[in-house]
Amino acid sequence: MSVRSVLSRRQVMTAVAALAAASTLPAQAQAKIKVAAIYTVPFEQQWVSRIHKALKAAEARGEIEYKASENVANADYERVMREYIAAGNQLIVGEVFGVEAAARKVAKDFPKTSFLMGSSGKPQAPNFSVFDNFIQEPAYLSGLVAGGMTKSHKIGMVGGFPIPEVNRLMNAFMAGAKEVNPKVEFSVSFINSWFDPPKAKEATFAMIDQGADVLYAERFGVSDAAKEKGKLAIGNVINTQDKYPDTVVASALWHMEPSIDRALKLVKDGKFSAEDYGPYSMMKYKGSELAPLGTFEKKVPAEVVAKVKAREADILAGKFTVKVDDSQPKSSAK
Repeated sequence: MSVRSVLSRRQVMTAVAALAAASTLPAQAQAKIKVAAIYTVPFEQQWVSRIHKALKAAEARGEIEYKASENVANADYERVMREYIAAGNQLIVGEVFGVEAAARKVAKDFPKTSFLMGSSGKPQAPNFSVFDNFIQEPAYLSGLVAGGMTKSHKIGMVGGFPIPEVNRLMNAFMAGAKEVNPKVEFSVSFINSWFDPPKAKEATFAMIDQGADVLYAERFGVSDAAKEKGKLAIGNVINTQDKYPDTVVASALWHMEPSIDRALKLVKDGKFSAEDYGPYSMMKYKGSELAPLGTFEKKVPAEVVAKVKAREADILAGKFTVKVDDSQPKSSAK
């Protein structure tokens, strides 16, 4: 065998070994997924904060490069989307309730980019997936708590806009409260804004003046009013009991991590497609839960706590289903 043949064989073997080593590089050495998020409200707003938190967690794990814009006006939304796509982002996340047509047009123009958008509409093939906070299950459980805590039998509810995403949570909450306390009456008000704490506070004061002693805080500002007047509040999407330890009794929490983590895996595997991520916000996927009662653990009646735990177990076991009612809730207070 010639020296040249040996060298050739050695070179081939070295090349094969190098290729094998390259194919087994650790995940962290592979390129990170580039993700951009576009929000029409501040990062601190309840709903958006949950998406931002889940993406920041993926960033902290080293899985993604994450860029985000907050307070983007509807008129600028399409432009910002196109700029992020031009910058090479593979996954675009956001909420397009006010810009559905424009966002869907962008998705059609860029079929190789993946989109995961908060939306009232359906998925759009091949690359536009939708999600929402389907947390009606813990909203119902928080209603059980509220029904057991009201002394005046009057509950005030302040929401952003009467759209399905809000209505279904309010209706589930009301159903829970009525189940525990058939005498309860509701005052319902919408401030027509996703982020206007002063306006929400003003609406809450009016309800307290009418006798409400428990307030459903769908928006920021409600718990502040309840605290000032010595009333109780039920939180939504996030847990603010640490800021209002004597006011916020319970909260329905939304966890966006199951949805975000699923989308990232599919993008990484090249299998992302148009689908409805709504179910991944439900309790069985750990997309939502009732927050621990914390400072109110000993203040909520024992029989109500027992009912909440039993219902929670039934929901997780598939034995009890919380109705999804997207119709606009109405006041029943006289």
